[in-house]
Amino acid sequence: MTPLPLRDRIRARVGDRLPLWLQLRCGLEPRALAAVAVILLVAVGFAVQQFVSGRPEAVAAPEVVSSAPAPPPGPPAAAPSPTPSAVVVDVSGKVRDPGVRRLPAGARVEDALAAAGGVRPGADTTGLNRARVLVDGEQVLVGVPQPATAPGAPVGPGGGTTGPGVPVSLNTATVDQLDGLPGVGPVLAQHIVEFRTTRGGFRSVEDLRQVNGIGERRFADLRALVRP
Repeated sequence: MTPLPLRDRIRARVGDRLPLWLQLRCGLEPRALAAVAVILLVAVGFAVQQFVSGRPEAVAAPEVVSSAPAPPPGPPAAAPSPTPSAVVVDVSGKVRDPGVRRLPAGARVEDALAAAGGVRPGADTTGLNRARVLVDGEQVLVGVPQPATAPGAPVGPGGGTTGPGVPVSLNTATVDQLDGLPGVGPVLAQHIVEFRTTRGGFRSVEDLRQVNGIGERRFADLRALVRP
């Protein structure tokens, strides 16, 4: 049997796939089949175009802009020096309760006297400035006669005088000044200060004998170098 030409085979296959109503109407004429094939191709092309156009497009990510590097931190600012919140003073002499007192910063001599129980009756407060602002570490003497300053002698921190040949005042000298005396160390100097605080001051050089740690020999060495 002679095989059908390629055109006839295509026509037969296309005719088999067409609906029955279309086969009857077109009568499987070559022109009709060609028209149907063109329509099918156009439909397929349109479908392919719609599919391609409907695909999502890739969107490029935006470039990351690097920020400028932060400047190196500078040296930390120096912290302000803390303001002292309290002062410690030694109130001694003719007060009811002598001793070391801790008072708020800015307190005055009057506040120190009140903290020590007040001035004893009959105490001489002439020359005592009660309105003066207290300084940390100072000593407030009440009713104790202040030694006269020798002409030309320098005034020490405790209110007494220092220098060659000038006796050290037992009532106003600081621990450092007493420590400078021969045979007196920091411990003995502290005992002298504690004695005058407890007893209200030295009334005479002889009172030095009652200080703990001072014997007859040491008293003999200090007698000419100190005064009340």
